[in-house]
Amino acid sequence: MFALVVQAADDIVISPPAHWGSLANITIGSLVSGAVQLALVTAALIFFFILVIGGIKWILSGGDENKVKGAKGQITNALIGLAIVFVAWAIGRMLQSIFGVNIFSLSLPKIY
Repeated sequence: MFALVVQAADDIVISPPAHWGSLANITIGSLVSGAVQLALVTAALIFFFILVIGGIKWILSGGDENKVKGAKGQITNALIGLAIVFVAWAIGRMLQSIFGVNIFSLSLPKIY
């Protein structure tokens, strides 16, 4: 599956097959960046759908105070969740502008 090439006595290189060429460019930094981006997008989508479901519950409550109260609570929680996701994104951008560390496009130094 992977090609094992021994170039010198102390140098072993493991590389993917030719048809998996894009895997050779994957680094730990790109994996961490991808995971951070995926987590933010997934959380935002989840909270958005919770918000929409809360709105539907409010519409379908039929004036029942307990159902309206539950729907309002769900909408409030979804908005708080969306705010937390936005703040996490803003902190990431602030880290980039202040310290020059971009967690959305992370590049780590190579270990030799």
